[in-house]
Amino acid sequence: MLRGSAGAWAVLGPLLWGCGLALLQGGMLYPRESRSRERKELDGLWSFRADFSDNRRQGFEQQWYRAPLRESGPTLDMPVPSSFNDVGQDGQLRSFVGWVWYEREITLPQRWAEDLGARVVLRIGSAHYYAIVWVNGVHVVEHEGGHLPFEADISKLVQSGPLSSCRITIAINNTLSPHTLPPGTILYKTDPSMYPKGYFVQNTKFDFFNYAGLHRSVVLYTTPTTYIDDITVTTDVDQDIGLVNYQVIVQGSDHFQVDVSLLDEEGKVVAKGAGAEGQLQVPSAHLWWPYLMHEHPAYLYSLEVKMMAQTAMGPVSDFYTLPVGIRTVAVTESQFLINGKPFYFRGVNKHEDADIRGKGFDWPLLVKDFNLLRWLGANAFRTSHYPYAEEVLQLCDRYGIVVIDESPGVGIALVESFSNVSLQHHLEVMEEMIRRDKNHPAVVMWSVANEPASFLKPAGYYFKTLIAHTKALDPSRPVTFVTNTNYEADLGAPYVDVICVNSYYSWYHDYGHMEVIQLQLATQFENWYKAYQKPMIQSEYGADAIEGFHEDPPLMFSEEYQKGLLKQYHVVLDQKRKEYVVGELIWNFADFMTNQSPVRMIGNRKGIFTRQRQPKSAAFLLRERYWKLANETRYQRSAVTSQCVGSGLFTV
Repeated sequence: MLRGSAGAWAVLGPLLWGCGLALLQGGMLYPRESRSRERKELDGLWSFRADFSDNRRQGFEQQWYRAPLRESGPTLDMPVPSSFNDVGQDGQLRSFVGWVWYEREITLPQRWAEDLGARVVLRIGSAHYYAIVWVNGVHVVEHEGGHLPFEADISKLVQSGPLSSCRITIAINNTLSPHTLPPGTILYKTDPSMYPKGYFVQNTKFDFFNYAGLHRSVVLYTTPTTYIDDITVTTDVDQDIGLVNYQVIVQGSDHFQVDVSLLDEEGKVVAKGAGAEGQLQVPSAHLWWPYLMHEHPAYLYSLEVKMMAQTAMGPVSDFYTLPVGIRTVAVTESQFLINGKPFYFRGVNKHEDADIRGKGFDWPLLVKDFNLLRWLGANAFRTSHYPYAEEVLQLCDRYGIVVIDESPGVGIALVESFSNVSLQHHLEVMEEMIRRDKNHPAVVMWSVANEPASFLKPAGYYFKTLIAHTKALDPSRPVTFVTNTNYEADLGAPYVDVICVNSYYSWYHDYGHMEVIQLQLATQFENWYKAYQKPMIQSEYGADAIEGFHEDPPLMFSEEYQKGLLKQYHVVLDQKRKEYVVGELIWNFADFMTNQSPVRMIGNRKGIFTRQRQPKSAAFLLRERYWKLANETRYQRSAVTSQCVGSGLFTV
């Protein structure tokens, strides 16, 4: 928020964010260890089987969850986290659509099973896309949608008597329908002269491989039976005073006490509060700044929350520590402001994608990617086209990499996918996404979709409702979606705060003719801004380049053509960023896998890095550009003033 008075914000601030984020029911705090909490990771080898039966339902008909999976047939070793598709040598499994089964038998710590004052929770980081979970043969939870975590309290199952082991079974179905996110369709090929009986394919409208499985960690963690269920933090700045508004939700008892302390990076307490909600004031606050925007970017405080309760079993305490970055975000007609200073997104789009592991989370790969981002001088990326792992956002918080957090709303192309059924699911996904990511200072904007068919008649109501719901859930951030629809036909654009446009001039049309890029791109920007008077981001642009292919004069798919195309875009971007363009995100950070196609040579090759994270020529071009842009405004500050109030700002 941009406000002129700490006293005014002390009254109005909690009312604003409390009415929004408080609408979210149930917490999804990252499972951290503390004095009152323990964590047991279940990463490693799981037993695995794909259900290749004609109807894909043999596992349910034979109730594979009732006994160890090995007793109902052969199993494979499957690493978790990973996609199952590329781990083996079975081509049928690589493109499998239907139900797959995972199982892991574990030994619980004795104190977990015997301590009735402990709550034991099973948490699945993500399962693509529909998941059903059993513990010791007992159904505990179901979840629709990949990319986001879900969990179940399994205390009664593991504390019901002496148990030497705990068997976890997870069935996952990667089938996409017109009402899932992302959507898809199943096409049955019925010509008996061309296809065997029952033959079908999964069709999608997105350009990345539909990897599936347990892509993120599965963990068990404990809390007391009366526990901190959720914490919500929003921040503001008044002159040099940082304002940290907090709300703590406690479950298990109505009789509890909450104390909070805010610690700086040296561990010194800078503010204290009592009660389940309130505001902490931090004099001479260190603000959270993006990478290369300040001499000390990404400053994080620690909010230590202590809950004490009296229960029938005696006194109970729970402790949780949340990283907090104090920063503001605002949007004007032509600027995106962080801490009152114009911010320019110079960055990339990414995918969770790599050799063998597919979309499986991998710490070495993640750290390598962040080292490459910083080498580039990039300060931002979009989570194209789905929410990334929580650990990714944690590193963004630590390194000052700004995030446009995008939902899995990619490939929404059919009229059926704008139905009320689809809309209801999309609303629920945004709730889950905001519940998980709301406290990350690196997240500065929500993106509800990528390249939807926003010219279709139902799209206007769909996006008006979806964006209004997202704003109601979180009034503290602007909302967008990424469009490739003509500015005159786009029915969703009136409702966004920032216009994000994808265009591929001289690639998907006028291919080979780079001389038309500057005129077409300038016309694109001018038309959109004249129509909407909102800041704009070039959210995708690029060209495929196969590493080691060289042609002069440049030809398509050569490194020279990719580099030359980017240069043409940069000429116009340098003109328009002085007016109303507030960012550029290259497509793509690294090459990634797609479905097989005559226009894809083993994946999408638009990366400036190869899939193995080696630079192409374009990477050095981007590095030179991004560092130059960074040095133009590096370490300059501007004060947050009350002049912004009432001046047409979307304030956050």
